[in-house]
Amino acid sequence: MARRCALTGKAVLVGNHVSHANNKNKRRFLPNLQDTSVYSDALDQLVSVRLSTHAIRTVEHKGGVDAYLLGISDSKLSGEALKLKRRIEKAKARQAAAA
Repeated sequence: MARRCALTGKAVLVGNHVSHANNKNKRRFLPNLQDTSVYSDALDQLVSVRLSTHAIRTVEHKGGVDAYLLGISDSKLSGEALKLKRRIEKAKARQAAAA
């Protein structure tokens, strides 16, 4: 399983651990990823995704996963997020046609 956020793309960073004696050792900065389920109003179901805590806060701030995905450009989304966005757009189109 990749250590990458499904929505924001936040991933592992590499840097140095620097001691008091200025010795440098390679280290990895891991993102704080959480396995979570977000509710999609358009799909009317829970969607399981692996998100960073920053992405979880952003989704809640924007008013849900539907509003977040529909308000962001496709170039900023990962493949998994693009598939979810397409599913939400199709569901919204079906709801609009039915109304």
